[in-house]
Parts: sequence; structure tokens; C-alpha cells
Amino acid sequence: MSEHPPAAWDTGVGPWCPAGPGQATSARPERPRGEVALERPRPAPRRALYLVPNLITLSSVFCGFDAIRLSASARSDGDLQRAALLILVAMLADTLDGRVARMTRTESAFGVQLDSLADLVSFGVAPALLVYQGSLHRLGLAGVLGGSVFAACGAIRLARFNVLSMGEAGGPPSPARYIVGLPVTGAAGILIAIVMTRHGAGGQPGGAGVAPAVLATTLLLSMLMVSTLRFRSFKDLRPGPRTLLAIVLALGSSALLSVRWGPALVLAGGLGVYVLLGVVESLWRLPALRRGAPAALEARAARAGGGEERP
Repeated sequence: MSEHPPAAWDTGVGPWCPAGPGQATSARPERPRGEVALERPRPAPRRALYLVPNLITLSSVFCGFDAIRLSASARSDGDLQRAALLILVAMLADTLDGRVARMTRTESAFGVQLDSLADLVSFGVAPALLVYQGSLHRLGLAGVLGGSVFAACGAIRLARFNVLSMGEAGGPPSPARYIVGLPVTGAAGILIAIVMTRHGAGGQPGGAGVAPAVLATTLLLSMLMVSTLRFRSFKDLRPGPRTLLAIVLALGSSALLSVRWGPALVLAGGLGVYVLLGVVESLWRLPALRRGAPAALEARAARAGGGEERP
């Protein structure tokens, strides 16, 4: 009877069974736990958090693209209204992505660049095409140039923000009290309000009689975006009784005005007051700037760049 060599499971020796007394083990020693950990890296949940604000930013791009599609193929005033609402949703997403990035501590230079590109689509090209289809098309070539100037100035505004706001290390910008130039979201909001007002007033604001005024407003907003006027960012607001009272008064008055005249006029009025406040404050500081007293303040504002940082 021939004998076969005992298998590992016959001898009780193997990686699954320790050797008995007096038995030599032929199994390989267990690897240190550190080597096993290297082979099977644990998932890093924090890396996945970086996707959250970027996905919110990309949702703004989707809204801007759909608004462009609706504006380009608009056959009725309702199509323009839906395009305007999509841009408003994009503004909401643009406000949320920065908040989420700071709450999760996932701010990055990539997020800043992506946010600027998304703003160019949603608040540069989309509002320009919207106001062209709503009113400027009546002016022919002048209307085309007006819409193109708005989109171009929005691109310049965002490019200047990218250059001036990034630090030497290329990190994300820090919130500043003032921002240089009118934000593209504010300029786009005024154009949206003009188009939405047309629907509330029976289509009159989009008529041929007011098209020159709409063109002048579009060009004025374009110049304000690339200007060096400083506008408040409201980043210095701190929770407190005064801030809460101001927010309640603003929301209450906006609700009353919206019921009386419509939300589009409230939006236009609020943004108009914001623009006027920035212009008045900049002109108020002009004599001091000429005397050279706050030169350091001006240099600080230039370094801050100011603009469509993640709110």
C-alpha cells in the first residue's frame, strides 16, 4: 500500500491552523498589519465631500444651458419667463455652492475656477441672449452688439476676479467687505427683472418704444461690471439683533411690494438700490482717494479682487 505525502490539511499545518507541538510549520508568516492596510486602502470620505459643492456648481451650468436653449427657441413670452426662472435657480445654486464648500471645508482653487466658468454661462451668456430675445432684437445690429458687450464684460469681470483674488499659493479667495466692479449676478438679475416685468405689464416693456432704454441699461450694467467702483459684499454682517431686524424689514417690505406690484419690480428695485448704493459710496470716497490718504485701502481692495467668490 503506497503512502501519499500528507497534505497541509492532514498535518494541521497551514495558515488556517497553527502547528502542533514538535511540528515544523511550512506556512508563510503572517504579514504585518501595516502591509495589509497598504494593499487595501480605506476609502477617504473627505475626498468625496469635494464633489458636493462642485455638483451644485454644475447644476448652475445645467440651468444656464437650459435657459439659453429656451431663449434661443422662444416662441412665446412664456418661454422667456421660464428661461428667466431657470437663471434665478442658477443664482440660488451659485449662492449655495460656496456655503456648502465653507461648511465642509472643501474650498479649493479648482472650485473657484469652476464657479467662474459656470457664472459666465449662467449669468453672462444666458441673460444676454434672454434680453436680446425679449427686447434688443428689435434694434437689429445695435441689439446684437448690446448683448455681446454684456457677455464680453461679464467674461472680463470674471477673468479679473480670477487673477486678482488668487493668492500667491493659488488658494481660494478670502471674503472681502467690498468687491471691485458690479457682480455679474447683480447685473444679470436686473436684466432678468426687465424681462419678467414685460410679462407683468402685458408685454409693454419689451416693445419697440422701450428697446433703446433696455439697450442703454444693458450697456450701463456692462460698464459697471468692468469698472473699479466698489460694491458691498455684505460678508461683514454678523448675527445680531440689528442684522436680524434689517433682514426682517427687508423681507417684509419685499413681500408687500411683491403683492402690490409683482416680484419682478421688487427684484429690479432691490438690485437698483444696491447698484446706486455702490455708486454713491464710491463717489463719496473719491475726494479722499485723490488726496492719497487711503491708498492702502485701495491696494487692499485690488488684492481682494472681489467678485463671484463662493458666497
